[in-house]
Amino acid sequence: MAQGSRSRGTGGALPRRVPVGAVEVMALSESAVADHVCRRWARGEGGSIVTANVDIVRAATGNPGLAALVRRAEVVVADGMPVVWATRLAGEPVPERVTGASLVFTLAGAAAREGRSVYLLGGEPGVPDRAGRVLAERFPGLRVAGADSPPFGFDATEDGVRAVVGRVAAARPDLVLVGLGFPRQERLIERLRREVPLAWYLGCGAGIPMAAGDFQRASAAVQRAGAEWLHRLLLEPRRLARRYLLHDVPFALRLLAGALRRRLTGALRRRPATARFTGFRES
Repeated sequence: MAQGSRSRGTGGALPRRVPVGAVEVMALSESAVADHVCRRWARGEGGSIVTANVDIVRAATGNPGLAALVRRAEVVVADGMPVVWATRLAGEPVPERVTGASLVFTLAGAAAREGRSVYLLGGEPGVPDRAGRVLAERFPGLRVAGADSPPFGFDATEDGVRAVVGRVAAARPDLVLVGLGFPRQERLIERLRREVPLAWYLGCGAGIPMAAGDFQRASAAVQRAGAEWLHRLLLEPRRLARRYLLHDVPFALRLLAGALRRRLTGALRRRPATARFTGFRES
């Protein structure tokens, strides 16, 4: 195992955990995440998934409390090509990019095959309902336990949180898709897990409106090139321009430079002393 990685049980093989900024991402493919969730369902165990994109890594790197919030998830995967590239530059590559938008479908498909239910939480009024219908049509056998669009700012009050948690607990779903954005969705997931501990939770950001068809993802080629953020920026310039251009892009560049520096530093430390240049040799 490469230096700096740690392992953690997933009900099968132990995946490497690769440090990227203040976050550690697991060396898991999207299909491996779904397999892990199915194994844990079979064992009567719940958990949560964080899809760590550049924005999440940036926020966690600047805030120890948010870094701890991410660490408490059972599964943390690399969402965003700069995060994947950073693992490669550091010499500890993860298999692929795993996005929340893709996992919405992959995990819903797994839930359908297992005869389990899904609950969709977050988005504008009507959006979770439409997304639930799309998933149910695409994956016959999937049970939609509920779809909830709580009012903006509901999580600023205890009464608001309690009402949402109560509705999820009453539905008793197996899979809960929470699309509120980081860190609100992860904080709510921690509260939900205390009430419905056997469910699996995915913080999926914009994954619910994407599933509903409100806007389309970039093409596969654009995704592989790491330019999906440009596609999103064109779709929502007023909301995303400041975040992407002033914060995420500069941070991504620093992240890649730091990963390369870590790899080069490690390589120098591992070189045998006899192979190092001394500047002279004895005659």
